[in-house]
Amino acid sequence: MVALRLFLLLLGIAINIIALRSAIRTLVLSRSARDPITGIVFRAMRWLFERWLRRRNSYLERDRIMAYYAPLSLMTVLPTWMAMVLVGFALMFWATGVETWFEAFSISGSSLLTLGYSHSTAPIHTAFEFIEATIGLMLIALLIAYLPTMYSAFSSRERAVTLLEIRAGSPPSAVEMILRYQRNEGMDELHESWKTWESWFAEIHESHTSLAALVFFRSPQPQHSWVTASGTVLDAASLLLACHDAPMDAQAALCIRAGYLALRSMADFFDFPYNPAPSYPEEPISITRTEFDEAYNQLEESGLPLVQDREQAWQDFAGWRVNYDAPLLALARLTMAPSAPWSSDRI
Repeated sequence: MVALRLFLLLLGIAINIIALRSAIRTLVLSRSARDPITGIVFRAMRWLFERWLRRRNSYLERDRIMAYYAPLSLMTVLPTWMAMVLVGFALMFWATGVETWFEAFSISGSSLLTLGYSHSTAPIHTAFEFIEATIGLMLIALLIAYLPTMYSAFSSRERAVTLLEIRAGSPPSAVEMILRYQRNEGMDELHESWKTWESWFAEIHESHTSLAALVFFRSPQPQHSWVTASGTVLDAASLLLACHDAPMDAQAALCIRAGYLALRSMADFFDFPYNPAPSYPEEPISITRTEFDEAYNQLEESGLPLVQDREQAWQDFAGWRVNYDAPLLALARLTMAPSAPWSSDRI
């Protein structure tokens, strides 16, 4: 019996350590860190939501349902941690002298939720009660502090996504983005736009791995998505670098690099496979030559000066696209992004 109590005491301590480690990784740690407990909760909730979506054929219905996925999953993580702490301390209470399992769970629940209706007079149990109450309050406080930080990052992300609709249409299109700049603002203005989007990619690179739940938070408008916005901007920059008969804009190249590094970082977090050093044609892309030719023709008809060697333009475009093609499509699939040209329309 002594050996069993010692084992359960150590097991209870281990459960509490795992719960606290999970909370720290999810809510406090300022870097990318996958947590198995949070991952299990989000995967279980995803399974339930996918069962719910089976009879929903309309995208608007599916989007309306999936809008609840990330918030509900995030809110479910807290009771999961609380349940682990409750069980862990119940084991510790029983292992150190509480006579029955029911009494151990009662003391643990009363301490965790600071209800105070059940307690023990033993000194070690009093210490456990104070520690458990502190942990319970800390978990709730951490989640409350976490939400404003996350929604601030969400608001910053969505501001840029909404503004993109003005310049790229809805759903956003890389070709339409270029054409609208040509008609309305002039191609020179794209240089500053690439700087803006480079900063945006740097922000989501940091926020969407350290605050991974943000990946699943859907845009306020059903046809908006941070994934399709990413694809549109990267494709527009790639098209111009490959096709535009003008001096190379190094800022566009920097924007593409910032973009594919951000998408790859998220692909790493979710363990999606991709080639870290791809090259075309050894690594295929999801854009066909026919689709590229149609885009080239649209740009040509608009009067935009283009390079005459269309074959070289295709090779150059594919050389840029191959860097982000696989991560982009994987994230579009993961987030159930709305249909948009050259990204979520091919998953």
